[in-house]
Amino acid sequence: MNRTDGLVRRAVKPRENGAEGGGAGGLNANTPDDNQDMNDSNKDQEDNIDDGDSKETRLTLMEEVLLLGLKDKEGYTSFWNDCISSGLRGCILIELGLRGRVMIEKSGMRRRGLCTRKLILKSDQQTGDVLLDEALKHIKETDPPETVQSWIEYLSGETWNPLKLRFQLKNVRERLAKNLVEKGVLTTEKQNFLLFDMTTHPLSDNVVKCRLVKKIQDSVLSKWVNDAQRMDKRMLALIFLAHASDVIENAFAPLNDDDYEVAMKRVRELLDLDFETEAAKPNANEILWAVFMAFTK
Repeated sequence: MNRTDGLVRRAVKPRENGAEGGGAGGLNANTPDDNQDMNDSNKDQEDNIDDGDSKETRLTLMEEVLLLGLKDKEGYTSFWNDCISSGLRGCILIELGLRGRVMIEKSGMRRRGLCTRKLILKSDQQTGDVLLDEALKHIKETDPPETVQSWIEYLSGETWNPLKLRFQLKNVRERLAKNLVEKGVLTTEKQNFLLFDMTTHPLSDNVVKCRLVKKIQDSVLSKWVNDAQRMDKRMLALIFLAHASDVIENAFAPLNDDDYEVAMKRVRELLDLDFETEAAKPNANEILWAVFMAFTK
């Protein structure tokens, strides 16, 4: 659905200086503070837009990756998938980067690589998402700063340093699933597995997942732009992180053989990019490329 459906756009006619209304002193003239407020408002609107999804079903990167990994009827991820845990932590770092809370330190005169540059705090303003705010708190309290690779390990609890175990984000999948239950995408059930009972979250709103799958398929098929810099940053991150979490296959499984081959070929093209070169390009988001490199190096 188009984002502008159902909205009425008001046209504002430009006014020449000295025209009726007193020029710069007219009733409709904007002060510098007004212009700043408008710019801030526009930026907030751009940050909140997510491919036309309604506000009720707008998902974070973490929720989208988990939704791809969940079995529709069973309501749990594959027992053999040991990649999704770290993949979800990568989602958290990129989500914080896209929301302007963290950034990668400057490369400096020595032109240090993405792997060695530290993740630093840009803003400690809370996001309203419990998982993101918990990770943001850990990053804020850590001095000296750590690399992206280190933070993925710390947040996953996959570190040999006992002093860093306190940074582990616990029960991430369950907490994300509960968020999706609150958004009406999943439901909650109990399943018996012989020796124990397990809480599962089967799909309750198939429309949301179908839209997510279709969005990913279109990005590498009908809407393929053959340039990572021109791709939507959130979609680019979703493709990389779904691959890193070993759930991208679930998005392409419904495709016919020819489309499947094309889709996977284009995903491999993205994975084969020189991440250092891409990160150095104008308007590139270095957080994305640093996380991508952490998963592929």
